Parts: sequence; C-alpha cells; structure tokens
Amino acid sequence: MADDNKHALKPPQSRNPALEQLDILAGGWTMEVSAMSFLDDPSAVATEKTSFEWLEDGKFLLQRTNPQRAEFPSSIAIFGPDDTASTYAMLYFDSRGVSRIYQMSLGGGMWKLWRDFAGFSQRFTGRFNADGNTIVASWEKSTDGSHWEHDFDVKYTRVKPVRGR
Repeated sequence: MADDNKHALKPPQSRNPALEQLDILAGGWTMEVSAMSFLDDPSAVATEKTSFEWLEDGKFLLQRTNPQRAEFPSSIAIFGPDDTASTYAMLYFDSRGVSRIYQMSLGGGMWKLWRDFAGFSQRFTGRFNADGNTIVASWEKSTDGSHWEHDFDVKYTRVKPVRGR
C-alpha cells in the first residue's frame, strides 16, 4: 500500500523574515511589576521570571510565566506574524482560565500590544533600552474603549539571552 501522506503539503523550511524582529525577546527575563491597580497596596513591587523560547524551528515564539506570588496567574503566550500585515498576534492563556487575542507591533525600540473589546480593552507599551536588554513598559485598561486608566507597570531585564531560532 502506498504512503497516503507522501503528497501532503510540507511547511516551508525557510523562516518568515518577520520573525527575525522577535529575536530581541528570546531568552530569560526578570519582570519587576509595580504600581498595580488591582492590589490593596499599589506601592508593592513583585519580581517574577519569564522566558521566551522558539517553537517549531523558529516559526513561533512562546512566553512562559510562572509567578511566585498568588496574585499573579501563570501564563503562556504564543507570538506569530500575520503574513499579509506588518503586525503580529499574541494568543494569551492563563491559570485563571483567561484566554485573549492581542494585536502586536514591534520595531523602532517599541513593543506594543492591544486588544479592543467591548467592556474590557487593554493596551501595553514597552520601550527597549539601547542594548535591548531592558524593557520599561506599562499596561492600561478601558471599559469603554475611549477612557483609559493605568493598570500596572512592568520592567523586563534580560538575564539569559538566546540567539537565533
């Protein structure tokens, strides 16, 4: 009997050039989370760890966060490009059962994520330092899509670089 799968389409072996911009995120990071609007003490600061690793031979980037503090959910995010646009998408899942899709842009020293959804919109703006090893960012939220309020700040500091795919 012939192999029925011998004519199946194989994924392209070359890497989508849009993924090269995501190389700056690959590796291990500490996250200093502060000014948290959802805590009783918004002056509290939490230091957590997160990592970004390549999947499927560099076709997607995976972020894992397993926080030490109970106030924060563990989470997984998968990043990939849109072949026809100059943006990316992030699929986010966490231990609370939250699942969200964000749009993303990355370039010119800026990392942006946004989600426009009736009742709960969010946006993230992060700025890389000159060597790419620190990202200073903040999250905002909105219930009506036009009035935004601060949610929390986060500072990423690279602790373990990973180069290439």
